[in-house]
Amino acid sequence: MDLRDRVAIVTGATGGLGRVVTRDLAAAGARLALLGTRLDRLEALATELDLGPERWLGQAADLTDPDAAATAVDAVASQFGRVDILVHVIGGWSGGTTVVETPLGAFRSMLDQHFWTTLHVTRALVPHLAAGGWGRIVAISSPVASNPPPKMAAYAAGKAAQEALLATLSREVAGSGTTVNMLLVRTIDVEHVRDSDPTPKNASWTTPEEISAALGYLLSDEGCVVNGARIPLYGGT
Repeated sequence: MDLRDRVAIVTGATGGLGRVVTRDLAAAGARLALLGTRLDRLEALATELDLGPERWLGQAADLTDPDAAATAVDAVASQFGRVDILVHVIGGWSGGTTVVETPLGAFRSMLDQHFWTTLHVTRALVPHLAAGGWGRIVAISSPVASNPPPKMAAYAAGKAAQEALLATLSREVAGSGTTVNMLLVRTIDVEHVRDSDPTPKNASWTTPEEISAALGYLLSDEGCVVNGARIPLYGGT
């Protein structure tokens, strides 16, 4: 993956997946805009990866707020003169209760984390990608969006809304030099339990490194041929 001179936004950069993605994008030569809720954690990650001040920008932003999302994206464009890539790995999980029993707040939370953050940051970002004539947007989703199991309605609804949004966006940007794709995982295996203690249950889990490797192709120049895809990364079963 060669991303020299590309500017990449990583949301949720200090999470288990975000840290690996940030590390790999830095190794590929990208300049990085790291978005999260706490600036001190972003600064600690940049220090850990030995990112010089010319290589990165940290933004503490609540992406459920459209104005905050727009301000963060505009700050990236102002700092680096362009934006090329969004890797959107914000998200959470809610489950374990039936539709009737699930609190309304759980539905609101899942829509906030998965749909609204995606909408706000992409609405702010796409004009910058269009101006540059090249762009990549990749988000992490789940197979439950299209095949929801029992007692996971809030999470499935949030992911389904996110996927519908990005599928529509992929068609709207087709032919512009920008692509929009989704990587589907069941469980992100940050601790590599699948390898250290394999069981039938964790056989379909996916490590952050495997996700980042798939991202590498989608973010490349050669990845221009893939747009609007939902790529499953849970083939262990």
